[in-house]
Formats: sequence, C-alpha cells, structure tokens
Amino acid sequence: MATVPQQRTYSAPCPGCGAPVEFRSAQSTHAVCGYCQSTVVRQGDVLSRLGKMAELFDDHSPLQLFATGTYDKRAFTLIGRLQYKTAEGTWAEWNAFFDDGTTGWLAEDNGAYVFTQPDTRQVNMPPADRYVVGRSVNVSGKPFTVASNVSATLISAQGELPKLPLLGQPFDVVELRSASGEVISIDYTGTPPTVSQGKAVLLDDLALKGLKDSSAKEEKGRQFNCPHCGAPVTVALATSKSISCGSCNSIIDLSQGIGAELKSAIQDEPIEPLIPLGTVGQLQGAQWQVVGFQHRMGVEPGDDEHFGWSEYLLYNQKRGFSFLVDSEEGWSLVRPTTGAPSMSSSTARTATYLNTTYTLKYSYEAETNYVCGEFYWVVQRGQKTSNKDFAAGKRLLSMEQSPTEVVWSAGDQLAFDVVAKAFNLQGKQDLFKREDAAPLSASRSIGCGTIIVVLFITLILIALLSRCSSCDPRVENCTTSSSSRSSGGSFGGFSGGGGHK
Repeated sequence: MATVPQQRTYSAPCPGCGAPVEFRSAQSTHAVCGYCQSTVVRQGDVLSRLGKMAELFDDHSPLQLFATGTYDKRAFTLIGRLQYKTAEGTWAEWNAFFDDGTTGWLAEDNGAYVFTQPDTRQVNMPPADRYVVGRSVNVSGKPFTVASNVSATLISAQGELPKLPLLGQPFDVVELRSASGEVISIDYTGTPPTVSQGKAVLLDDLALKGLKDSSAKEEKGRQFNCPHCGAPVTVALATSKSISCGSCNSIIDLSQGIGAELKSAIQDEPIEPLIPLGTVGQLQGAQWQVVGFQHRMGVEPGDDEHFGWSEYLLYNQKRGFSFLVDSEEGWSLVRPTTGAPSMSSSTARTATYLNTTYTLKYSYEAETNYVCGEFYWVVQRGQKTSNKDFAAGKRLLSMEQSPTEVVWSAGDQLAFDVVAKAFNLQGKQDLFKREDAAPLSASRSIGCGTIIVVLFITLILIALLSRCSSCDPRVENCTTSSSSRSSGGSFGGFSGGGGHK
C-alpha cells in the first residue's frame, strides 16, 4: 500500500512566551503552548493569544502526545488532548491526526476507549432535551439507545486542536449506542451540534507506540485531613472522585478537588470486605488491584424483602476498571459495555448483546448502603438505581439506570475457589463459598420428592427466622428483613454501579 505523504506543517512563535507552536493539521485552529500554557488561535499565518489554559490534571493515562498507532488500516498520531468534567466524573478526548490529513478522536474514559470520526451526514440532530435516557432512537434507519445526556465543561487542554470549547462553560453532550457497539456522540458546543461516530477499541488493537513507560512512572499519592475526624487520608488514584476515611468511615467527596471544601457523610455499621483493599490478584489474564468496595441492597417491586450483595472495584492501568461481584448466587467479574444491548420491546423479558440472547432473571431497585476505598465516580450512601439482571448460562448481562445515564455491564460467573486463589486467600476459601444457583435449564430435572423436601425445610427456616428481629450488618449480604429471600437471590450488581461518559 502506498504511503500517503506527510502534510505540510506550520510553526510560529507563541505570542505569550516566544516558544515555537507547531500545527500539523490544516484543520487545527487552536493550540496550547507546551511551555507557558497560552491558548492560541491560528488565523492564516498569524497566532493570537486568547488567554492561559488551566493545568492538566494527572489522569494516570498511558497515552501521551505524539504516540502513534493504526486505526482502520490508517496510521495516526496523537497531537492534542481535551479534558472534560461532568457531575459524574471526568474523561479525555485525544485529537488523532491521520497521515491522509483527516482527524478523529480517541475518547478515554476510566480505562475504556472509543475511536470516533466526524460524521458530516448528520446535520439536523434534535436539541439535547429531546433525547431521553434509556429511549430508543433511529439514526439513518439504525436503532440506537440514548446512553447518556449530561452537561459537561472543558477543564483543560493540551497540544493542537480543531475545536476548543470555552473553559468552564457548560454544554450538553448526548451519547447514543447500538447493540453492535457503535457510538454516536453529539456535542452541543455550537449550532448545529457536532456529530461523531465510531466504536469501542482496545489499546492493543491500535498497535500504539510511544506510550508512557509505566515502569518508570512515579505514582504520587495526595494527602489531606478528613473533614469529619481530622485523620490523614491518602488518595492513590488521580481519577478518584470519592474516598472513605479509614478512621471514621466517612465518605468524602473529591469531585471539587482537595483544595476545595470537602463534603463528608458519616457511615455507621462498617462492613469489613472479605478481600482487603489494596490486594492484587490475577483474573482473566490481567493483574487487578482492589481499590474500592461497596455493599448494596435491592428490593423487587411490590416486595418488602431486601437482599444484599457486595462489589469490589478493581483497577488495571491498561484495562481500566472492572467489578468483582459477590452475591447470593456466587461470584462474577463484569465491566461496563460500550454497546447498548437491545431489549424485547413488549415485555423486556429478553435482551440481546453481541448475538447472544439473555433471559431476564430479576428486576429491582438498588441502593448503596456502605462504601470504602476509592471510586472514579461520586459515590454516596443512599444512591438509588433501577436494575435489570439477565443471564445466558454463565454469561451475565445487567442494565442499571439513573436519571442521566444507562449503564450496561457484561461478564461471567466465577467459581469461588478461583476467586480465592486469584487473591492468594486459599486459607479463607471456605468464606468464599456461596449457595450458587443451578442453571435455569436444570430446574426441569428436579423431581417431586426433592420439591417436597425443599418446601419442608423452607417452612422450618421461615419459622426460625421469624423469631429474629435483626441481623449483624457486618455479615456479608445481610438482609434487612426478618426472613431470607425466597426467590433465590439476585445476581445483584452486574452493572457495577459506576458511570461513564
């Protein structure tokens, strides 16, 4: 294949400090000086200074300027970066300049990556308030789901850019996602809005070169005093938006930065994670560190019985975040999907994702009742979502919906001994055992005698449990009702509880 000649570059002195500012793409209108952080605009061969850009926050990304890679059989170079913030968290978009002169965006959101390019065909998109989270819409005859509708602001920028929203000025961003993993991003910084379309990618698939050397990278923790008890609190991950105090268990909001006034919420009745925070384990070919833990409660519509489960937030520098879920039905490892699975429109009893059909097992309201560790979103005690859990054998799929976002997660069930071994906790293996439910297909083989025995035992248990008025909240998956959940428990927490752009 013939090599496309490199486009002509343009360089001129920075109006702020005199250092050279280079433009590789003819489509770039703005740049941020790498020496004095001046924001400059290009008008022909003249650079004008607009002001000074805020400092970048260290998001611990493996990406950096001038890293090169290949997408859709075309070579590109990362020449700029925009950092955005919403009420739910932060994300970055990297300006990718292709050798053929075109540009694209590599969006990076807590270890998940989406590559998009401008879609000039979509010019008459409705206003942002027309998109209702969770609804289905058609774009060029193809069904998409409204995955998010949020207000965002630009907080920092770096390098060469074809666009530059006003710093700190709120604007709407809508994301549509299809069952095949396609993503449409609608940016309302101008009129008409800017539309980009693309798909999820893995860093390994982009054949990237020039990434940060993680082995030489110095991880600098931040420390401050707990606003509730005054004890020292250290933040390990730069992207964390919430953390708990190890002394008084208060939840501390970091979304405004450590320099700002920190809000805290007191937590009573602490729950001790079975897997300690900071533990590193090997699961599915990658090393994961436990950075956060939350316990959640659920209740099905029309039922006053609550059930509980636990979620461990796992972190890997290249793969981002995953969730290890400990529920009544066993252990599972899941992470948010890029695509939006399609549900059967009439009854929502099934959902299809990547050519696999999942059957609805549980539909319930979920609430977070205890957290500890660090989280990449602003987590609060009492946060509520509407959840639906689906299954196809050992494959799991879940939808978790809040007022501004729908998060789908997918993953697999894990054997309890696999989890214990992964985190080198074989000595406590018995504590990992759960009453794992048999596959749905196995229910047909249960005989009448077995059913009678089960019913008899169930009546005895109900009689015994009815004498109990409460339970120890430090026990895993403790329920708030006076009897165990007769439906067999929820997979609970497939979706992991976190949000994404």
